Amino acid sequence: MCTLNTPSLTLTRQALRDVLTRAAWDTETIFNAELALGELIVNAWRHAHTASPVVYFSLDDRTLRVCVADESSTLPHGKDLPLLAETGRGLQLVSGLTHRWGVDPQKRGKTVWYELDSVA
Repeated sequence: MCTLNTPSLTLTRQALRDVLTRAAWDTETIFNAELALGELIVNAWRHAHTASPVVYFSLDDRTLRVCVADESSTLPHGKDLPLLAETGRGLQLVSGLTHRWGVDPQKRGKTVWYELDSVA
């Protein structure tokens, strides 16, 4: 099963939640998937200056893969942040919420992705 969306963040998160709920994924993993998706979309808006990133997700037996494609060729990287910084930890959050994440450069822009495995 796969879905292709251009975000509204709310509608895209709802579509992801619906797919995972129908697949009987647990509530905590669904929450983690939604939160990581939100981070990638906001990063595409804020850092890649892409008004309508393309969101693609697929689900097989045990693995969810979510991809967010934007128009910037600049690859994401971690930052050294002051202890009390209020922003800049989105990729750390994605890393902590998911099993794997990465970035695939494209001819135009890049695709940032993550994967989550079902706990069932």
